[in-house]
Amino acid sequence: MSSPYEIHDPRFSRLIVGHAQLERLWTGGRWVEGPVYVPAARSLLWSDIPNDRLMRWDECDGSVSVFETPCGFHNGHTSDAQGRVIACEHGRRRVSRLDHDGVWRPLATRVGGRRFNSPNDVVVHSDGSIWFTDPTYGIDSHYEGHRSASELEGCHVYRLDPATGEATAVVTDMVRPNGLAFSPDERVLYVSDTGSSHDPDLVPGVRAYPIGADGGVGAGADFVRVPRGVVDGFRCDSNGNLWASSRDAVCAFAPDGTHIGSIPIPEIVSNLCFGGPKRNRLFITAQTSLYAIYVNAHAATWTDPDED
Repeated sequence: MSSPYEIHDPRFSRLIVGHAQLERLWTGGRWVEGPVYVPAARSLLWSDIPNDRLMRWDECDGSVSVFETPCGFHNGHTSDAQGRVIACEHGRRRVSRLDHDGVWRPLATRVGGRRFNSPNDVVVHSDGSIWFTDPTYGIDSHYEGHRSASELEGCHVYRLDPATGEATAVVTDMVRPNGLAFSPDERVLYVSDTGSSHDPDLVPGVRAYPIGADGGVGAGADFVRVPRGVVDGFRCDSNGNLWASSRDAVCAFAPDGTHIGSIPIPEIVSNLCFGGPKRNRLFITAQTSLYAIYVNAHAATWTDPDED
């Protein structure tokens, strides 16, 4: 049996299960994105953006079904502390939430009276604030949304205040901010720039932005660059390792930024998330398919109830 891993540093050996194999759980999409694990439903949701549909994989029986279509060309997803799904919608150019009554409710539609470009990826802070990126990919063409002119002066990262419902730009130095994630202690915000799609001179990678005690965001610094392609989506594990897309692989980076290992994927990787009852299964969206592999790591927010 061939190994599904590329090990560059002994630290990666401690994060993998040597005999675990990459599984393709489903195929048949056009460009799949935004996986989010929904614990209460024992399922995974993800976007098939050009087909304007949300897909659902059932953890109990392995079945796949269409969760919703049309869906407003969803892209990235996450969940909040109450288990509600938060979505970035290209089509309606907004961030929305799926409440427990099954209704999608808009959370952010405008900033300064102007429509967002096309919210792309999203994370939730423990204080309830919602942070999201807003590049133009959903308005650049009719393939992943509706072609339209931008109403804003740039593409930024925004923080949605849970008390006021107001969105404020917190990162403004990127060409096309895309994926984002917090470090486990929430003292660092990682953001990728895929702006080489619009500026060929830009070197794609992930930047790290310190977050102060008052919630303010400091100046960013280059953190990692992937060996191939761009970093579309990524997530941190509970030990601060960053797992990121890199064209035909998922690359793992230690908290110091060292590229410690990779998991080759037979398609172009878009995004990933940790899921399963122990949050130790890495779900990977890649071009037309959904993949998964068990790892010896857990989601950044995971706490083991058996240790309480």
